[in-house]
Amino acid sequence: MQGIGMKLASATMVALLLGACVPNAALVDAGLAEPPTPQLIPDVYAARADGTYTVPAVPVEKVPVQYQRQSVYFPTEEVPGTIIINPQARLLHLVTGKNQAIRYGISVGAAGFEWSGEAIVANRRPWPTWTPPPEMIDRKPELAKWEKGQPGGPTNPLGARALYLETNGRDYGYRIHGTPDWQSIGRNASSGCIRMINQDVMDLYERVPAGAKVIVMTRDGQMPSGLTLPPPAPKKPKPAVVAAVEPKEVVVPSGLGNLPMLSPMGAAAEPDEAPAPEAPANPTAADDTPPAVTPTAPEAPAAPAPQAEAPVTTTPLLPVPATGASDSL
Repeated sequence: MQGIGMKLASATMVALLLGACVPNAALVDAGLAEPPTPQLIPDVYAARADGTYTVPAVPVEKVPVQYQRQSVYFPTEEVPGTIIINPQARLLHLVTGKNQAIRYGISVGAAGFEWSGEAIVANRRPWPTWTPPPEMIDRKPELAKWEKGQPGGPTNPLGARALYLETNGRDYGYRIHGTPDWQSIGRNASSGCIRMINQDVMDLYERVPAGAKVIVMTRDGQMPSGLTLPPPAPKKPKPAVVAAVEPKEVVVPSGLGNLPMLSPMGAAAEPDEAPAPEAPANPTAADDTPPAVTPTAPEAPAAPAPQAEAPVTTTPLLPVPATGASDSL
């Protein structure tokens, strides 16, 4: 009996100790118990060889403590292996047990703030290829060289690993991925979805299988009630196509070459010098030189014989009347 009593006492003591480490969530919520202190996981940001690449070390002292990988108390009813993302707090939790999780710091792009709901990990890739979307190439034309995809590697924006998410069998373009820009963790990213330090996304990749459940909380830190997606980006208007107009040849009727030039006010412009009077044409005089004939197209009728021009006098020109020759201009 004494031995049984000792065993019961020992079991009770272990239960109490475990209870002290992982308190009841209801007691914590009621303020009757303190949640356990998060425990940093040491030596996780050292340099790491990975196939043909080497992931460089991250200076831990420059990463805020709340965004470093650690074991935390996390009250939830979700099963182990579930990923829960809080964009507002910039934290990702991987449920590991009853009210227990591993916490990672993240960086959230604009698209990540506008998306909430549930998804599954549909695909997982090491050193993934990154293809910039057309709207990003419009903003940064220098990315056009990667329009067919940038191969994976240490400088690839998707980092060392990528988890591809789908909802109801549809890929909405959301990813959990690494980044060589570890300084962006804990901040708003200019683009992308959910970024992690490369060493952290590699750890998550090893712990999470395909088909794992992912919950993305709302931008104000609440559990989602359904799927929320950002509005579609406005389509870029197509440039208007203007039909080319072929120039047409302007034909000036014969006999209008000596009309006076009009000034902008409509009156005939005064010549700088009065032209010298021409001798009146002598219709009876013989001319040894035949008149020049301007060749015309075969279909056009022959040009009429030139009329004798009236002699030009030095009398000032009068304004052109409203009717007559000016209508033909």
